[in-house]
Amino acid sequence: MRNSRNIELIDLIMCLSDAMDFIDPAVVDHHKQVAYIAYNIGAELGLSLKELRQLILAGSLHDIGAFSLRERRDALAFELSDPHGHARKGYALLRLFEPLSEIASMVRFHHVRWYKGAGRKFRGLDVPFFSHIIHLSDRIAVLLYKKKEILGQVSGITRTIRGKSGSMFEPSLVDVFLRVAAREYFWLDLSAPSMRTVLSQRLRSAHLGIGSRDMLGFSELFSRIIDFKSPFTATHSSGVAATAEFLAGKAGFTKKECIDIRIAGHMHDLGKLAVPVEILDKPARLNRREFNVVRHHSFYTYRILQSIAPLQTINTWAALHHERLDGTGYPFHLKKRDLPLGSQIMAVADVFTALTEDRPYRAGMKQSGAIKLLDTMSFRSALNGELVAELRQHYEEADVIRRRAQSSARMKYRDIAAAGAEGR
Repeated sequence: MRNSRNIELIDLIMCLSDAMDFIDPAVVDHHKQVAYIAYNIGAELGLSLKELRQLILAGSLHDIGAFSLRERRDALAFELSDPHGHARKGYALLRLFEPLSEIASMVRFHHVRWYKGAGRKFRGLDVPFFSHIIHLSDRIAVLLYKKKEILGQVSGITRTIRGKSGSMFEPSLVDVFLRVAAREYFWLDLSAPSMRTVLSQRLRSAHLGIGSRDMLGFSELFSRIIDFKSPFTATHSSGVAATAEFLAGKAGFTKKECIDIRIAGHMHDLGKLAVPVEILDKPARLNRREFNVVRHHSFYTYRILQSIAPLQTINTWAALHHERLDGTGYPFHLKKRDLPLGSQIMAVADVFTALTEDRPYRAGMKQSGAIKLLDTMSFRSALNGELVAELRQHYEEADVIRRRAQSSARMKYRDIAAAGAEGR
């Protein structure tokens, strides 16, 4: 695997945007459209490259705090009854990751209306001017109807936006948008794959590389978006990441490889963004159809991360966590000879964490029960016997590490959930 320092931030942002699109087909490309609209408004204003970069990042992640399908669909309505909860959660998430902390406030206030200038502040706090650009861009994007020809929608969209100038939107920004809207290419890009290319080119020119430490932080951001959909999954990826790192150390992995497998643990369930929360929260065992939906997730993880070449090894470790040594796993039905040790470690860490944490339909297993099931899977050549033996030998230590990681994640989940409920 190439060093993670070669990873560009824009590739990770686009990857995350793609993952969030899996929540619902209705929101596909919404984040990219908002980023593209905001970029064009900013360029028309003559903003600097750094400022344009911030707009693209904020637009690409503005709904990052909308964890559930309901929140995402609600946010697509032009007039919103309670728009600020997911914005506050997005702010709470982004400020934890230093490279994106600058855009956190833009996301926090991206649903504040202008109200003839009163929107310069919100509940006593200053609202960044860029938040109003994101707000306008977001509302333009929700007016787009995917099933209709794009140029035929322009007059209706511009008429609606013009009618909200001064009340919902800052008037000078509406004027700038109307100038941009007069250019056909702007609308054609919004409905074409070239939109992503344009955004990537604009950010890539800034050479925003991600180092190993930042990559670990970004993977934690991924895990929170994945897990915080449901209180029952809110700590799973943290537990898997910590356990996998522990087992990798026992298996002789280097310090860098241990960090990489921790990153893989944070991202292994990325595809679960496509699984409805009703299935994740079901207080009973899943039926066949529901289980089949869950089985999609590891394949989606593989395809989403596949677009970032420097993450090839991390992707392999992450996405193959449901493969089994005897070929009975999914989605590729690989056998031991085709599974790298990192993937085998991830499989053991995932099963161990799933058995010992609380689930909607059962409490976490005690040591004796968890060890019995792990030994059974090892005996049947589903899991690596040497890794299971290592876990059995160091069970107490591994369990303390898992619990500590999950306790920390649970505290962050509660903080972010509280941020979303603040002010209701």
